[in-house]
Amino acid sequence: MLTPILFIGHGSPTNAIDNNEYTRTWKELGQQLPTPKSIVCISAHWQTVGTQITSLLRPQTIHDFSGFTRKLFETHYLANGNPELAKHIATTLDTENITLNTNRGLDHGAWSILRNMYPDADIPVLQLSLDQTKTPQEHYDLGKKLRFLREENTLIIGSGSIIHNLSKLDWTNSQISFNWAESALEKIKQLIASNDHQALINYPHLDDDVQLAIPTPEHFIPLLYILALKSESDKLSFFNDKIEMGAISMTSVICQ
Repeated sequence: MLTPILFIGHGSPTNAIDNNEYTRTWKELGQQLPTPKSIVCISAHWQTVGTQITSLLRPQTIHDFSGFTRKLFETHYLANGNPELAKHIATTLDTENITLNTNRGLDHGAWSILRNMYPDADIPVLQLSLDQTKTPQEHYDLGKKLRFLREENTLIIGSGSIIHNLSKLDWTNSQISFNWAESALEKIKQLIASNDHQALINYPHLDDDVQLAIPTPEHFIPLLYILALKSESDKLSFFNDKIEMGAISMTSVICQ
């Protein structure tokens, strides 16, 4: 039996400490999903040259943001890492030349979600970086190679946002949704639902609304990993399907 896989629109770092419709859904997921042995998170907020994986026993909480409340900076998520699993992944994917990183902690793309899903921090967590030198196709192909983790009861989470254009945000209205963002999100959801992965891999060739929605790749690429890991027997569904401040989506995907 394959472990479920998730792409989660993580939104604001304050979701780590807020009680809202998104965080309540994350909490429900943590209660409903089979308990995994470990978690591997592919976050938009760790970009490297070459692929790296965290390989330390006690990763620190990285507060990789500014301008938020003191309470958020005082919040920590102290899950253990899993150095043996990191080595196992690097060895299994020996042709990928994955580097074991013994310094990197957990960024907010990981811990803001996990603090809600697994508040006891009792499941080991690793992060896999986004290699900036890879094409979308190469990221997708690497995702395919991670299937063995689903067979070993490791939960894989892609963390980003399908729609993510900070330059277009309306900071005064969290409920607004711009027409171009709605159009892009609907198009991408249709492609996800129809399993047209190649069109999503080639997203730079989609229409202008999609280009406006994805001005940079890092928040979109984690979705490609999850789509690559989807099996024919998986049932796919969307949740937290909303747009915030006009130009950032919370829309998330589960395959199980």
